[in-house]
Amino acid sequence: MTSIKNAPGADSALPETADAKTSTPPKWSTTLRALRHRNFQLFFGGQLISLVGTWMQSVAQAWLVYSMTKSALLLGSVGFASQLPVFLVAPLGGITADRLNRQRLVIATQTASMILAGILAWLTLSGRVQVWHIFVLAGLLGVVNAFDIPGRQSFLVDMVGKEDLMNAIALNSSMFNAARIIGPAVAGILVAKIGEGWCFAANAISYIAVIVGLMLMHVHCAPRAGQGSPIEDIIEGFRWVSSTKIIRALLLLIGLVSLVGMPYTVLMPIFADGILHGGARGLGILMGATGVGALLGALTLAAKTGVKGLGRWVTISCAALGISLACFAFSTSLWLSVALLLPAGYSMMLQMACSNTLIQTMVPDQLRGRVMSLYSMMFMGMAPFGAFFGGALAHRIGAPITVAAGGVACVLGAIWFGRALPELRIEARRLIIAQGLAGGEPPQELNTQPVEE
Repeated sequence: MTSIKNAPGADSALPETADAKTSTPPKWSTTLRALRHRNFQLFFGGQLISLVGTWMQSVAQAWLVYSMTKSALLLGSVGFASQLPVFLVAPLGGITADRLNRQRLVIATQTASMILAGILAWLTLSGRVQVWHIFVLAGLLGVVNAFDIPGRQSFLVDMVGKEDLMNAIALNSSMFNAARIIGPAVAGILVAKIGEGWCFAANAISYIAVIVGLMLMHVHCAPRAGQGSPIEDIIEGFRWVSSTKIIRALLLLIGLVSLVGMPYTVLMPIFADGILHGGARGLGILMGATGVGALLGALTLAAKTGVKGLGRWVTISCAALGISLACFAFSTSLWLSVALLLPAGYSMMLQMACSNTLIQTMVPDQLRGRVMSLYSMMFMGMAPFGAFFGGALAHRIGAPITVAAGGVACVLGAIWFGRALPELRIEARRLIIAQGLAGGEPPQELNTQPVEE
């Protein structure tokens, strides 16, 4: 089969290959190459501070609900209330990201998130907070996230261009998981010392950093979508994904993992306390192991310089996740479970980040917001359904069998995707050539190499 290098019109989209290099740049400069863009520097610094605050609020809010109600059901319901709007409202967020200035959209969503955190802080510190307040604010934050996620994901290409898009996605994931490790640790100390309300206040203040960074950027964000009916534009996005096999397959695999793979995090307290007998300390160690693994997965992708091999990476990482979860499900040793959660977090993050990269590399820019809204629906929107069904199933057959069954389903999903990959490469090759390569080596693995090799 013809290599992408020889495809008509492809040469101008390709960067220099290894043969043309006169010197090898330091590994760290390759891993951090998206930070050479001033706009991404501003985004990265502000977002890192803000995400630490977000994770602080997440932990403090869960502790507040549990301390007020002592109800595991209500604890899970708050998470459901915050994530369900992403599934329901994300298509509107996608068309908004395609029709409006993405920079202004993200500033608006971050400002709204700051206001909601400030209200929760005021209610808690004044002693007025009630459970229904938390549910309402969590639901409103979910609506904001339904606009923020597709807007922020599609805004990355405006900040760094297509040549560094993959690295920006990986660094964004690295930042998220670094905050995931730092935020809960800080929140645990602050909750014990000064209470939940100050965690919420700190989160509200942390949004100032990202908002200031966004306002200092100089980005040209012209609206991409047409001026027809918003409903017609939303349908256009669904129709394009439905007719594009490679995008559809990636999104279906993400949805499967979110539905049957991710619920292990919701069931983690059962493993930490009832099976591994580690208590709250054990829970923190287990969740920390998942976060460390995810951070390493994101950094692995950040060190990669091209899209070559990402299709195979998606297949292998999904299978590795399933195997790790199946083994973790029947572990009775805390430290063995920690060791198994490292590859679980690593492979889950690698699959999601690789899928994000491939989708953004192939999607036409005028559809980017709408397609990324479908990505957010599959990634985050399916999570509350998975948590609900996982909890119901665990109640009937036990948490270990539930997690193991989810792991087996992930392996089956990886086999299905791997078997379809040779056919999907042909379409992927056409789309990548049409949109221009997002930096690095030509995607030969997606186009010419059989999956067994």
